[in-house]
Amino acid sequence: MPLQIPESHMMRAVEITTPGGPDVLKPAEKPVPVPGHGQIVIRVAFAGVNRPDALQRAGLYAPPANASPLPGLECAGTVVELGPGVTRWKQGDQVCALLPGGGYAEYAVCQEAHALPVPDGLSMAEAACLPETCFTVWSNIVMRGGLRAGERFLVHGGSSGIGTTAIQIAAALGARVFTTAGSDEKCAACVGLGAERAMNYRNEDWQAAMQAAGGAHLILDMVGGDYLPRNVRALADDGRLQQIAFLQGPKVTLNFAEVMMRRLTISGSTLRPQSDLAKARIAVEVERHVWPMVTAGALRPVMDSTFPMADAAGAHRRMESSGHIGKIVLQVG
Repeated sequence: MPLQIPESHMMRAVEITTPGGPDVLKPAEKPVPVPGHGQIVIRVAFAGVNRPDALQRAGLYAPPANASPLPGLECAGTVVELGPGVTRWKQGDQVCALLPGGGYAEYAVCQEAHALPVPDGLSMAEAACLPETCFTVWSNIVMRGGLRAGERFLVHGGSSGIGTTAIQIAAALGARVFTTAGSDEKCAACVGLGAERAMNYRNEDWQAAMQAAGGAHLILDMVGGDYLPRNVRALADDGRLQQIAFLQGPKVTLNFAEVMMRRLTISGSTLRPQSDLAKARIAVEVERHVWPMVTAGALRPVMDSTFPMADAAGAHRRMESSGHIGKIVLQVG
């Protein structure tokens, strides 16, 4: 029998009560979302926890218009309701999905084109780790960054959810993978995932190391701040820098003469504000190219920890401690 929406049309959720630290995340009761045209409602089993959730919690990253104000940009679960015009999914299908918001809840709504089947052999918890990171990594290092086999690829924050995913995808593509991380333990984990070299940024000059290796053809960075001019110097001639976040700030002084003389490309993107059509196009690419990596065992979600949804604050504290390796998820259902 297909799973049903509760008769009360209410659900458990976690809301941001006011901008602030992790403790502003509180349990709440909210209406179950109603699907619009081309949308599905998912009964959430697990929800991924990501840095943008913390930015939204702090009042620094507003959700797009018409998106749920609840945090949570990815989930895995079961389709329970179909909006008009949905053709791909049916009730009872198990999916993982990219969400515009609303993952910290028993039910979430998304465009049908932003959901993908749970890959064979993965648990729901593992599947909840995939959408945000895989969409972000693939769209930036391949669709925008043009990474090719044999190129030198540097990803900062290699032990993060984005980093662990980027290392594995780049290695599967045949790139030479370099990364930075904040401890020897994290560096060892990155090498275990396929990095040729992992540099502890606390005691190693990663810029000099990349220059000695010939420079990076592509860098994926989420740090920003003073990393930006160092990234430019760490690039090979004709290299590309893809910026996806600014953990150390978005403003810096940069000498563009070097960018011009060495024919460098600096680009950037954020996933959440992109159009539904753009995200649907990324979903097609991810299912076509990344999902086979998952089923072949070349890409596996690296899971750090699981928290009950009611302890979303604890999950955020874990994430913001930067002590984690891989993804943090909330158990919802």
